[in-house]
Amino acid sequence: MFTDWRYSHFLFSFMALASALSASWLVDQALGSTIAVLLILQLAVVVVALQCTARFAYGFAVIEALSFNFLFTTPRYSLQMFHAEDIINLAVFMIVALTTSQLAEHYRRQQDELKQAKLRNSILLSVSHDLRTPLATIIGTLTTLNEYLPKLSEGEKRELLNSATAESHRLHQYIENLLQATKLQHGALKITRNDESLADLVHQAVLRLPDVQSRGRVQVHGQVSRLSVSGVLIEQALFNVLDNALRFSPAHQPVVVTLFQEPAVIGIDIQDRGVGIQRDEAARIFDLFYSSAGKKTADSGSGIGLAVAKGIISAHQGHIESVPVSEGCLIRICLPNDQTPSGPQGEKS
Repeated sequence: MFTDWRYSHFLFSFMALASALSASWLVDQALGSTIAVLLILQLAVVVVALQCTARFAYGFAVIEALSFNFLFTTPRYSLQMFHAEDIINLAVFMIVALTTSQLAEHYRRQQDELKQAKLRNSILLSVSHDLRTPLATIIGTLTTLNEYLPKLSEGEKRELLNSATAESHRLHQYIENLLQATKLQHGALKITRNDESLADLVHQAVLRLPDVQSRGRVQVHGQVSRLSVSGVLIEQALFNVLDNALRFSPAHQPVVVTLFQEPAVIGIDIQDRGVGIQRDEAARIFDLFYSSAGKKTADSGSGIGLAVAKGIISAHQGHIESVPVSEGCLIRICLPNDQTPSGPQGEKS
């Protein structure tokens, strides 16, 4: 069975071949020009080389060469050639096709290297900015605690320690997301699947949130199946979306998580009561290092969390999107369902 990218490349190559041969036949019937036919076939090779891998381009060039010989040279409908001009034209076609494939592969490698360089620059800028705030808070808090320890009350000590602990967790989460983002960009994310309860993973992610008792509410509609997923990664993706929702939701408003099951998917809706997302930003919020123009605050995050969440969900053949709602922001996660229901779940807060 073809993998997704191989199937798409095969389908694209087949459509390009069919289009090129159809156009070549029309030109051959109308003009009888062998050079025009070769140019059309050569253009198709260039298109395939730019869209697919070099191996596909090489195979495509060979098929087109055989097709040219079989359909457009004398004698027709045979693999023989009687004219030296046709043989020379075919040889030139193959040389140009192979050279084009090599150039396209070189161009693709350069583009990948450029993307990696941009990624490294973005990571360096993000690290220099987003690591500074929690580190400064931790250092300042612990310094204050160390210098004024005898003069501080027990409540003040607990407050300082809680602040340093919270910033430490924030720093850990940021570094974890950064590592996962790097793995996703390099295609190095490994998924170890286990049979997991999605409702349990949601509750675990909610429990990691600050002020969980007043701000997180989970409701499960009907029966929800167990899924074969990486529990650690799915929990991280859920936490990233929840953390993002809390950042932009009013302090007195809860973030509601709703689980539901349909025949083909299990869905998770995460809705806040914040200012919402503009329609033109709905897809871009999942881009790496993107921050909404209307949501740039001191605590607006690094633009990594939602990108990592999308990468993790996509790696599980799932889908994540921003769904338009009248109030706040609704992020919907859908994971493919191939299991049986595990029984009804209740509502927890």
